[in-house]
Amino acid sequence: MVKFTYKFSVFIFIFLGIFSYSQEKKQFSNVSSILQNIIPNIKTDNWVLIHKSYGKDNIIKQSGAVKDYVSQSSGFNIGIAEEDEFYYIVYSSGGKTDYITTLDGLKKFVGKVDDIQDAAIFAATEGYIIDEEFRDMAGNYYEDKANYYLDLGKLTSTECPYQKKHFTLTISKSTGTITNVKDNGAYIELYNKKCANNPRLLKIEKKEEPKDDKKKPARSTKRK
Repeated sequence: MVKFTYKFSVFIFIFLGIFSYSQEKKQFSNVSSILQNIIPNIKTDNWVLIHKSYGKDNIIKQSGAVKDYVSQSSGFNIGIAEEDEFYYIVYSSGGKTDYITTLDGLKKFVGKVDDIQDAAIFAATEGYIIDEEFRDMAGNYYEDKANYYLDLGKLTSTECPYQKKHFTLTISKSTGTITNVKDNGAYIELYNKKCANNPRLLKIEKKEEPKDDKKKPARSTKRK
């Protein structure tokens, strides 16, 4: 009986250890590493992933010989980017060169969710982002046998106030679709002087009640 209890306890300990490990959150290292993990779901003769920043092209992944291509003026991103920063893909198939400059095009290029990186890319097509500066809240994940769970950000307002919220997405491994979205609230709210709803400008100034300066008419007294 003691031996059975010992074996059962060891089994429970191992099971809980595996379960806890599967629930441990890991952080995405950066946007570039996610995109470098892409495996095309279409047949290509060669392809190249390019990061363009301030007018300069930088090849960050190459498959096959790089052929002449036209530098693009716009592209895609799956994270918070500078104003003049984006990615694009150049690929050749059947002797024809094509360019991928949108998230929808990137999604078709990837084709299906094979790993957590693909899951992050698919989430980006729905407006979610990896916030490298705040990865604890908007750039981490864990998984179990059936799903990927991603904590990602989303820009919800560019007006007053500028706001970013974070969400936990459940993405099915079998279908690659988002099956659940949990709103975790805002993690950034920035106001400026022009914001009419800036809390600093919403101080209620108590106005003093106007004093009654009108003098009461004096009583006239009649002498008898």
